[in-house]
Amino acid sequence: MTDDIRIETADGVGSIVLDRPKALNALTLPMIRAMAPALDAWAADPAVGAVVIRGGGERAFCAGGDVRAIWEAGRNGRDASPDHPTRAFFREEYRLNRQIHRFPKPYVALLDGITMGGGVGLSVHGSHRIVTEKTMFAMPETAIGLFPDVGATWFLTRCPDHLGTYLALTGARLKGADVLAADPGAHFVPSARIVELEAAIRAGTPVDQAVAAVGAEAGPGTLGPHRDTIGRCFAHGTVEEILDALARDGGDFARETRDGLLHRSPTSLRVVLEQMKRGQGLSIEDALVMEYRLVQGCMDGHDFFEGIRAVLVDKDHAPKWQPARLEEVGPELVERHFAVPPEGDLTFPS
Repeated sequence: MTDDIRIETADGVGSIVLDRPKALNALTLPMIRAMAPALDAWAADPAVGAVVIRGGGERAFCAGGDVRAIWEAGRNGRDASPDHPTRAFFREEYRLNRQIHRFPKPYVALLDGITMGGGVGLSVHGSHRIVTEKTMFAMPETAIGLFPDVGATWFLTRCPDHLGTYLALTGARLKGADVLAADPGAHFVPSARIVELEAAIRAGTPVDQAVAAVGAEAGPGTLGPHRDTIGRCFAHGTVEEILDALARDGGDFARETRDGLLHRSPTSLRVVLEQMKRGQGLSIEDALVMEYRLVQGCMDGHDFFEGIRAVLVDKDHAPKWQPARLEEVGPELVERHFAVPPEGDLTFPS
C-alpha cells in the first residue's frame, strides 16, 4: 500500500481517493498496484454496490501519470527487463484501464478539477463520469512527444464530428460543458453538490437516481461556435491537409489551432493521426494492445524525453524535436511505433 491513495469500503461503497494534491494527484505505479486488487475484490463482493473515485484536495481529479518519474527512469537508456518502469508502468496502467472498462458495477468518477492523461483513463472507462464547472479535461500528450493513451484510441475515435481527432492532435483543454459534447454519456453536477451525490450513493440510492437528483444544465461550452470548423478541418486524412484547411479557414480559432499544432512534436502528430485511423472500431483490448506498442516506440525514441525536459524539468517550453519538421517524419518512422515490442504484446489476465 502507498500513502498516495486511500482505499476503503463503507456503507456498501468502495471508495478510492487519489491523495497527492501537491502533485495534482498524478498517478504512480504503487497507486495503480493498490487500485487493481481493490477493484477485483469489490467486483466479487456482493456487499459492495458501487465504487466512487475522486481526487484529494481542491484542484484536481488526476493530472495524469507521473511521467516525470518515467522520464527519470528512461532518459539514460533502459535495460531489457520487463520490470523496467518504462514497461511496467504502462503495462499495469493499461490493464487497470481495461479493468475499469469491464467493471461489472457502477463506477462513479468525480472529475471535479483537472483531469488529464492518466486521469482520463481512470474516469472515462467507468459507468458514470461526473463533470462540474471546475473540470478541466485534456489529453495533452503531443506537447510532450507522446500520444493520447490509456484507451484514448477507443474513446476518442467514438467522439462525434471528428472532435476526437481534434482533441488528440491539439491537446485542447475542455471545460465541463465541453466534455459533454465529446462524451454524451457524462453527467454535469455542480461542484457544490458533489458531497450530496456521494452521500446519496452511500445511503443506498441507485446511482442513476442519485445523479439525476443533483444534476443540472451545464450551460454553454466554449467549443460550440467552433464545431463546424473542427468537423471540416479535422476530417482530412493527413496532417498537412489539416494544417492547410485551418489556414484556409481564416478565423482566429483556426489560426490559433494551427499555430498550436506547429509547436507539437511532428512525430507525435503523424503517429496520432495514424492511431486515430487504425483505432476505428477496435475493442478496448485491441486498442490498449496497440497503445502499448506505441508507447514502447516512444520510449525508444527521442521526443518524449525531450518533451518532458522542456515542459516539466527545465520548463523552457522550447523542445528541440527530432525530426524537427513534419516533412522529415517519414512512413518508416511512423510504422516503427506500431511494431510489436521485443518483449511482446500487452496481455490481460483472464
